[in-house]
Amino acid sequence: MITVVGSVNLDLVASGAPLPHPGETVTGARLARYPGGKGANQALAAARLGQNVRLIAAVGHDDMAEEALKLLRAGGVDLSATHSLNGETTGVALIAVAPDGENLIVVCPGANNALAPADVHSEAIGHMMGVLEVPVPVLLAAAQKATGFVALNLAPALPVPDALLAEADLIVVNETEAAFYGAALHAPGRRVAISLGGDGAELWLSGERIASARPPAVQVVDTVGAGDTFFAALTTALIEGQSDAAALSFAVAAGAAACTRPGAQPSLPTRRQVEALLD
Repeated sequence: MITVVGSVNLDLVASGAPLPHPGETVTGARLARYPGGKGANQALAAARLGQNVRLIAAVGHDDMAEEALKLLRAGGVDLSATHSLNGETTGVALIAVAPDGENLIVVCPGANNALAPADVHSEAIGHMMGVLEVPVPVLLAAAQKATGFVALNLAPALPVPDALLAEADLIVVNETEAAFYGAALHAPGRRVAISLGGDGAELWLSGERIASARPPAVQVVDTVGAGDTFFAALTTALIEGQSDAAALSFAVAAGAAACTRPGAQPSLPTRRQVEALLD
């Protein structure tokens, strides 16, 4: 089983209008609501790719919580360690998506910031995935408890203690995040994957590049959730024992597949869809 420690949000998505410049108002967008949050996205992505998944997270005691958790329940993710907190609001992401698929995102964390190390102390954790949309002490507590493979998505880019980096078998970042962390990402025996958007991704081991992959050609509708899918797919493939090159190709194809439909969680591909792209 993979235990995901991360965020749950409700995504409010305005699509179809150009992205505004600072101080500018644009109109003509369409509004949609989707379950989201990087932790929730990653948990559901891993489940759709065939893993047994549990999510350690927090939501508010409000009307948005059930809507935010709906697809996780339907997808078979174990929510027994997802806490409903009185006095907190469920996290919300405000997302603007341009006609070419590019996006801008503002996140209101709400209950995600109230998750605490005590919430993981009683949990048995084997393989683990974590993301920086919850407090760093929570991720560190979970990573130190994990007895299996530990994968960290260092997004959004924030200062993190060396103790957390030291627990990671795999770190996944995009180009901007890779520049933020620099050489601190690389250590003996650690894999680091750097996603490059439409140019695919690279995989590094012990500071040396060992694989690269380009995505299959797809019609991009919405890039929201693609990075979370890439992270979940790469972690899944490495846990399954796929070679580094095969795991990276699988992850890049999964990320591409997530770009072909709107919304974060509705767009997450199944194993069959990813394998069809690879074929």
